[in-house]
Amino acid sequence: MRVVSGIQPTGKPHLGNYLGAIRNYVKLQDDALAANGECFIFIADLHAISMPHDPVELHNSTLELVATLVACGLDTSKTVLFNQAQVPAHAELQWLLSGTARMGWLSRMTQFKDKSGKNREGASIALFTYPVLQAADVLLYQATHVPVGEDQKQHLELARDIAQKFNNDFASEDDPVFTLPEPYIPPEAARIMSLRDGTSKMSKSDPSDMSRINLSDDADTIMKKVKKAKTDPEPLPPEAAGLEDRPEAKNLVAIYGAFSGKSVDEVLAEYGGAGFGTFKPALGELMVETLSPITARFNELRADRELLDAILARGAARARDMSGPTLSRAYAALGLVRG
Repeated sequence: MRVVSGIQPTGKPHLGNYLGAIRNYVKLQDDALAANGECFIFIADLHAISMPHDPVELHNSTLELVATLVACGLDTSKTVLFNQAQVPAHAELQWLLSGTARMGWLSRMTQFKDKSGKNREGASIALFTYPVLQAADVLLYQATHVPVGEDQKQHLELARDIAQKFNNDFASEDDPVFTLPEPYIPPEAARIMSLRDGTSKMSKSDPSDMSRINLSDDADTIMKKVKKAKTDPEPLPPEAAGLEDRPEAKNLVAIYGAFSGKSVDEVLAEYGGAGFGTFKPALGELMVETLSPITARFNELRADRELLDAILARGAARARDMSGPTLSRAYAALGLVRG
């Protein structure tokens, strides 16, 4: 079992990142080790430049994300943690795979349509081709499993298509160059919605800071945001079916369940009939109890830039060693001679 996943260093890491991805990274590193495998988690800084960005902010966000991941429990003795920019093989393999990827495949990628909006002619080439870099990210390490949410399934399917076509065109069936990665959908992956709009995913890009709980927020800020989260005037229902047309209520109950380890029905068995004046403080206290140690550790790590640089350097050295054989095979399969 070899798990590979990346996370972009854009904006502040928030509750959605923690419950939807980071918490599962911590579990996956142990699962991979138990299966005599490895876990690779990378900071996707090369992906970040597909959109307009500030270089200083990108650098700082990269280091802050490393601090966040370690504060949340990622163990660099168990996981290879690095940033793409220090492993040139990612960009090299992207180019080698660009001869295999097809314009039609990329044109169907919904995220390009979403991110480019009406100004597709003004979008960067990197934004259009970044799914090929995503394919390189996982194929480079012969990933067997890639954690994916609903919004990334299409990109993993593309990575498999690219790998399959490359193997068919340039390798033998008995000795393929690339492993076709399987999706890993964590059973506890939580889709956390905005605190201001229960129909929209919690996002770093939302202009309102009140829409999300940042992992750097202190206890007072967390309580304030929870208490001001958008809700409706009705009390909580006794069962899950009563939340279907109440997105904000459903979101807060889901967050409580994710922190407490309880199902939605179990949460409602405890709080059904209660108003949000009762439920919100309980939710806030539960969040503060879990997140306060993470925030404290994050602040400690963030202040030690030398340590963060060292973590990335060690991870990148390991990633370069592990990626070398696959990159060499790809060059050879294409009839290219590496200098």
